[in-house]
Amino acid sequence: MADAVIVVVLLLVAAAATTAVLVRDPVRQALVLAVLGVVLAVLFTVLQAPDVGLSQLAVGSALTPLLLLLAVHKVKRRARRKGRGE
Repeated sequence: MADAVIVVVLLLVAAAATTAVLVRDPVRQALVLAVLGVVLAVLFTVLQAPDVGLSQLAVGSALTPLLLLLAVHKVKRRARRKGRGE
């Protein structure tokens, strides 16, 4: 039973990672990266490493995508300012 759960979670990790690579829009990439972080946290928990899973949940699915979204927002805002000639 445990092996089947591990295989399913590994397939979800592979699917989420592939989707993160194939998506072109940076905002959607950040959202897919957050999903990948959650799936990795589940994988670590299934593999009996809950401390690593909690760290992954905090960093991989919350902080990193948030920082990426903030960076994309700032770049777009600067591009709009330059477009207006400010």
